[in-house]
Amino acid sequence: MSIGQKIKVLRQQLSLTQSELADRAELSKGFISQLERDLTSPSIATLTDILECLGTDLKEFFSDDEPEKVTFNTADMFEKEMDDQKIIWLVPNAQKNEMEPILLTLDAGAKTEEDRPHPGEEFGFVLSGSITLVLGGKKHRLRKGSSFYYKTDLPHYVENTGKKKAELVWVSSPPNF
Repeated sequence: MSIGQKIKVLRQQLSLTQSELADRAELSKGFISQLERDLTSPSIATLTDILECLGTDLKEFFSDDEPEKVTFNTADMFEKEMDDQKIIWLVPNAQKNEMEPILLTLDAGAKTEEDRPHPGEEFGFVLSGSITLVLGGKKHRLRKGSSFYYKTDLPHYVENTGKKKAELVWVSSPPNF
């Protein structure tokens, strides 16, 4: 994006007219108009003044750092299908975060691999069907609308003990899937 276009976007985000920005920066409306159309270039001092009026500075204005993405859609998600289960990673590259959410679908009779004890915590919410959480050899039956939360200091896995597919959101902290 050009300097002029970036200035125009910032100005519009603040709901300022070209005249209002020109007045604040002690410049002419014509200069702002030409600048936004990349027909002229400002001096560093003039650009600094304009950016100050727009609530930013040279470092932030020229930074290539993109803001951290906080919303995701299906195009961002990664899917892995196995014979009797499907895992969808709901947040791309979540392994770099403190928690990792997945959407797990288990066919009737399917179960996840047993996870050995490890540092962390896990949470799950059953969206459909019914599952059995096996935690340290103890079985916990959950149905649609139920949730689980535990420290991962015992062996654990989830099994679909129902007659139809089960779907759950499962969050591991730290990432473990």
